[in-house]
Amino acid sequence: MMAARVLGIDPGIAVMGYGIIEDNDGNLITIKYGELSTKANRGTPERLRTLYTRVTELIDRYKPSEVAVELFVARNLRTALMVGQARGVAILAAANKGLPVYEYTPLEVKQRVSGYGRGEKRQVQEMVRMQLGLDCVPEPDDAADALAVAICHISQARFSKLVANSLRK
Repeated sequence: MMAARVLGIDPGIAVMGYGIIEDNDGNLITIKYGELSTKANRGTPERLRTLYTRVTELIDRYKPSEVAVELFVARNLRTALMVGQARGVAILAAANKGLPVYEYTPLEVKQRVSGYGRGEKRQVQEMVRMQLGLDCVPEPDDAADALAVAICHISQARFSKLVANSLRK
């Protein structure tokens, strides 16, 4: 069975976290994680183009088979619009490369990663560290969040496969 390589994205226009992990027969392997940042003094179109280009470069370099993106919920309309635009360019970059894109709410990510949908951020980040066998919690926070999204997707895919297999029997 071919290993699934997932690019997880924690969207943002100033900082977009990313994390790439591989599911190799149940073993999670960290490939790369970090952040893509844009300069606040640039216009929105330029910032979005920068994010699109950098996500496309990540896809070209690390060859994920799937992309998982966190849905963002905000109380502030301006923040929600900006993050939504950043989310859109990440999804577009994946779609233009022919990759399937999966979307998860923060509640779903927390539930899948920590076992509790209302878990605190530090608890989720510690579970990311433990599940990936890392020495310390990944930094920056946006990268840890993106890794959590990728773990969530792999967990969901495993569950869906188990259900599908049991229905075939």
